[in-house]
Amino acid sequence: MSTAPQTAAPPTGPAKAAFLGAMRHFVGSVSVITVGAGDDLSGLVVTSAVSLSAEPPQVLICVNRGSSSWPLLKRYGHFGVNALAARHQPVAERFSGFGGIRGAARYEGADWVTARTGARLLADAPVALDCRVEEMIDRASHSIVIGRVVAIRAGSEEDALIYWHGGYRGVGR
Repeated sequence: MSTAPQTAAPPTGPAKAAFLGAMRHFVGSVSVITVGAGDDLSGLVVTSAVSLSAEPPQVLICVNRGSSSWPLLKRYGHFGVNALAARHQPVAERFSGFGGIRGAARYEGADWVTARTGARLLADAPVALDCRVEEMIDRASHSIVIGRVVAIRAGSEEDALIYWHGGYRGVGR
């Protein structure tokens, strides 16, 4: 008896809406990623900035390749990671694009310093990291970006801004 080889069906997963609904249950710390140089600026909010290694100091972020920030990240090869305090919710909203705010206009209303790489760092962030892109790994719609931390700017300890169930919230100790 001969049998024809079976072709495996591609793996399936939950629908996009179900996945996004499930992800809303995860609490994420809110960071603004700054990219670009001069007037050629943009940035975005992430809840996925995490440490990758301490030696050498590296962080990992994920950026949608369709975002306005992705080409600038690729072009300039540096970025800032700015952890936000609860009082920075207006900054998060600007960098989330609320009200159609885009590009360099996202930086208005806050004080910024230029870091060693040229990245913009939020002057009063609880902590901000100046990073050089080491590697960008494309997966599905996003690039997994590994950044080498070249400098750290530490501020005061404050209540953190988090994102949970579709909204920003402050959380204290």
